Amino acid sequence: MTKWKIYTPEGVQDVLVNECFVKRNIEEKVRNVFRSSGFYEVETPIVEFYDAFLAEDGITAQETMFKFFDQQGRILVLRPEITIPIARLAATKYKDFDHPLRFCYIGNTFNYKELGGGKQKEFTQAGVELLGINSPEADAEVIATAINAVRAAGLENFQIDIGQVDFFKGLMEETGLTAEETEQMRILIDRKDYLAVEELVKTHNIREDLKELVLSLPRLFGSLDVIETVEKYSLNEKSINALENLRRVLKILEDYELSKYVSIDLGMVQSLNYYTGIIFRGFTYGAGFPILSGGRYDKLVEKFGKVSPATGFSLGINMVMMALERQKIEAERPAIDSLICYKEEGRKTAFKVCQTLRDQGLVVEIDVTGKEPEDVKEYARIKGIGGIIRILDDQRIEVVNIEKDETSTVTIDELLGR
Repeated sequence: MTKWKIYTPEGVQDVLVNECFVKRNIEEKVRNVFRSSGFYEVETPIVEFYDAFLAEDGITAQETMFKFFDQQGRILVLRPEITIPIARLAATKYKDFDHPLRFCYIGNTFNYKELGGGKQKEFTQAGVELLGINSPEADAEVIATAINAVRAAGLENFQIDIGQVDFFKGLMEETGLTAEETEQMRILIDRKDYLAVEELVKTHNIREDLKELVLSLPRLFGSLDVIETVEKYSLNEKSINALENLRRVLKILEDYELSKYVSIDLGMVQSLNYYTGIIFRGFTYGAGFPILSGGRYDKLVEKFGKVSPATGFSLGINMVMMALERQKIEAERPAIDSLICYKEEGRKTAFKVCQTLRDQGLVVEIDVTGKEPEDVKEYARIKGIGGIIRILDDQRIEVVNIEKDETSTVTIDELLGR
């Protein structure tokens, strides 16, 4: 036997019956949220050209991607995310369509470095992209859709942290830091590394009030009063406009009556080259990483040939499943309502009864083993099947209640409730 043929590679896994049942249910509930909000589902290829994810702007680091070659020697990748393929789609296949474009998706993505803390190298993302509109209303709707999707998936104890990258960019313009130093500062603040931020600030001649504000960035999170606190400082126009944009989005979310799920984090500074305005992340108990992330990315679509503002989010289905399990939230499991057995002379009647019960919404399994009644009963017990329906002839049916260990004989009409 070949050594590795019975194993799966590191970072990928088989999704077994119970987990797959839960996963598909979550996906369907999330899909229904997207559809009910007017987002249309699209499906992009799992395999894309590497060029679509080129990392000159720090969007997708090449070491995170699974790469291989086609017959012409061109570099291909397993898609590391789905937002970029949808940006490609919007700029090409939908370039002449009226805006806004409202897309949603559910699909698997691959990241070579995603490992540890419950993460896998292959994982499922669900999300929406709202393209062609730059407004607080669009940002708020995407955040509201994210909240509703998490709730539909079964979680109630979660929080969406919202930031604004232009606020940070405005501060960095005032400090006079180089692009490289700004990126270093961004990474340190995103990590909440207070000491390293302080060391970097001390090495530059920055005015005292601005220095104080930069040092406080990792701690600037909470409710609306965070914005009011920051507005007391002398800020440039970019930072002021960013705070006003953030306030307007939060006000709209109040009207959605979703404020209890939302907080402000001005120290959230995700990729500056990808995001251009509002950014957000979702957190819950039992997951060591964000279960969702998103924001405004107005410059991405134009990389594929069409200028178009855009905003969206992606939700990690696997992370949601982990959170549900660790929070001990009960999820529906697969179950068989009835097992139908028959002799050859009752086969046609058995199939008719089976289909009628299935049409009524029951889950019905047909016995294909031909085992003796006691063996069938034991199989039903082990599998947790509710009852056995044994077709005696074209009129009489024997019904076995497994839990009560009771047997009764009824007619077909009585069974089907006619």
